[in-house]
Amino acid sequence: MSKFPLWKYLIIIIAVVVGFIYTLPNFYGETPAVQISAGHSNAPLDNNTLATINTYLSQNQITPSGEIFDGKTLKLRFSDTDIQLRARDLISQKLGQDYIVALNLVPASPLWFAKLNAKPMFLGLDLRGGVHFLLEIDMDAAVKKTLDKYAGDIKRDMRSNKIRYGNIEVNSNSVVISFRDSDTANNAFTQLKQDLPGILLSRDSGNNINAVITPEEMQKIKEAAVKQNILILHNRVNELGVAEPIIQQQGADRIVVELPGLQDTARARDLLGRTATLEVRLVDDDQVDLNQAIAGNVPGGKELLSETGGRAGKILVNKDVELTGDSITDAQPGFDENGAPAVNIRLDSSGAGIFKQVTGDNVGHRMAMVLVDNGRSEVVTAPVIRTQIGGGQVQISGAMTVEEANDVALLLRSGSLAAPMRVIEERTVGPSLGKENISKGFHSVQWGFAAIAVFMVIYYMIFGAIAVVSLSVNLLLLIAVLSMLQASLTLPGIAAIALALGMAIDSNVLINERIREELRQGRKPHIAIEAGYEHAWATILDSNVTTLIAGLALLAFGSGPVKGFAVVHCLGILTSMFSAVMVSRGIVGFLYARRHLTKLHI
Repeated sequence: MSKFPLWKYLIIIIAVVVGFIYTLPNFYGETPAVQISAGHSNAPLDNNTLATINTYLSQNQITPSGEIFDGKTLKLRFSDTDIQLRARDLISQKLGQDYIVALNLVPASPLWFAKLNAKPMFLGLDLRGGVHFLLEIDMDAAVKKTLDKYAGDIKRDMRSNKIRYGNIEVNSNSVVISFRDSDTANNAFTQLKQDLPGILLSRDSGNNINAVITPEEMQKIKEAAVKQNILILHNRVNELGVAEPIIQQQGADRIVVELPGLQDTARARDLLGRTATLEVRLVDDDQVDLNQAIAGNVPGGKELLSETGGRAGKILVNKDVELTGDSITDAQPGFDENGAPAVNIRLDSSGAGIFKQVTGDNVGHRMAMVLVDNGRSEVVTAPVIRTQIGGGQVQISGAMTVEEANDVALLLRSGSLAAPMRVIEERTVGPSLGKENISKGFHSVQWGFAAIAVFMVIYYMIFGAIAVVSLSVNLLLLIAVLSMLQASLTLPGIAAIALALGMAIDSNVLINERIREELRQGRKPHIAIEAGYEHAWATILDSNVTTLIAGLALLAFGSGPVKGFAVVHCLGILTSMFSAVMVSRGIVGFLYARRHLTKLHI
């Protein structure tokens, strides 16, 4: 039997030590914490902020048991949930609306683990408790929104070039612009080709221009709608202060959202599915037009809207949108000069320029701030423009409560969804059920490991004990790798760990049976061990590679729990190959390489 190389022993020792360090944080549990992060007002979050918070908490007889600051968020640990809730209220009161203060759970492991980036695995929804949503995107609305944007761009271009146009009609996949004569249509066609090269234009037999969306562009719009909605959902979930959310695409038009630890289902459902955006429109103050509209005869190009807050007032506004919420860079709740709840909005440079031009051209007229939410448009406020407004600072106020102002500000600053979504599946998992799942899952792994260990020791004696040690190293390395990758552990993941144990021990069974076979053929113990490991390796590699291919297929085409199972399954195959061959071979070499053997206990 050849001597096991020293460098391989070093690899095994390093792997075990690193595995132990990165596995250990999983056994400390979690402790209540308050998470502070800066809002969208560029409020500083640094050591001075931490000192201010600690001083204020100390004045109220509260002392954090530790803090974690990663440059973006600050997490303060507390000994129990009662102190955590008191501290959250005090910190919110002290910092105000410029910061997002939320409840959280952080690892209870010593802080030096965090310096090594040794963190526990995330617990999935079924283990930690929380809320699961499956949202479906209205793709027709996404296409219509793009067409409406094209129509607005065309209107602005025609106005700026002083080209008179007739009706602009939005169809299922095109925008039709009518003109009074052929010369005007030709002039407009040339101008639009030059100013709006991204729109596919064509002329019909009459005096109309068609702006058409091609099938390729249609597909791009739908894909972009999914990506934008996922991005906006991330922004809104971050505002809720949820730790480790899962937001991912499922199929062509569905998004899965899992919020571990969140129990307020109603608020989460309300904020995730809302499509709130702001539109600036001019008001038609002609009393005759208003009376006709109230009577049911709405003039062309106008829309009759209600005011927010249950007020009975009706306002007639132009359908043309002067400015949309896409230009909003920040929105914060506040109060107007009368002390009523309001939302303070900051516009980007383009939006500020448009707003300045609109207010400058319409001094003395009313301008409506229209909130569009899930297809429903309401006028929040409609003030008279007294003077041109520049600087990009806008305030909207109306019959809003403080909570409504907070929600509207959150929705506006996190961005508008590309298309409405509806909840088609909703599940809530309580924390007590999550703890029960953890207990049952871990017990299944423990009892499975114990049963395998007893069988191996009885059937293969010393070599069975060596297999049990290598199996322990496999479990250690698997948990360490999952912790390094910050994977989310779910119930299917625990099932995959149990399966990985069975597959790992199967490799040792192949090795031990091969050694037995060599001994039956009269080989000496050292030669039998060498041949057993050498000849079993090809079989172990073939079986694990074929199983790995199946696991990769699950990883590529599965979603949700299936993908969670596949991740642990694939990693378990890799760690089992290392532990079954490398670790067990090293132990056997350490025990038998220098001994004269006449018999093997196998």
